[in-house]
Amino acid sequence: MAKLSQEDLLAQFEEMTLIELSEFVKAFEEKFDVTAAAAVAVAAPGAPGAPVEAVEEKDEFDVILTGAGDKKIQVIKVVRELTSLGLKEAKDLVDGAPKPVLEKVAKDAAEKAAESLKGAGASVEVK
Repeated sequence: MAKLSQEDLLAQFEEMTLIELSEFVKAFEEKFDVTAAAAVAVAAPGAPGAPVEAVEEKDEFDVILTGAGDKKIQVIKVVRELTSLGLKEAKDLVDGAPKPVLEKVAKDAAEKAAESLKGAGASVEVK
């Protein structure tokens, strides 16, 4: 088997949906017995008398589908519009609720997506 370069791997990952990438990460973690946890930066204490920074407002939000409601087909259609998922993947996401539909999106995009999903009859959380 030919060895893939880092650029080739990144190109492959770019073509994957978030669900496919999440499944890949889980399989990778199981195969190699590792955890793909995000690195946490530890803030060093500031100099005495340094001003304390204000808490930053959150600018990335996740839209989580908590239930499909009575109009499951309409919810699947909206999920497909919001994501690049195919019909089967969107159906699986809706069937497997609660699951994230969009991750790390701007506040206005998250609110718009939540409104669309609620309009289709789904129950949604924005975190």
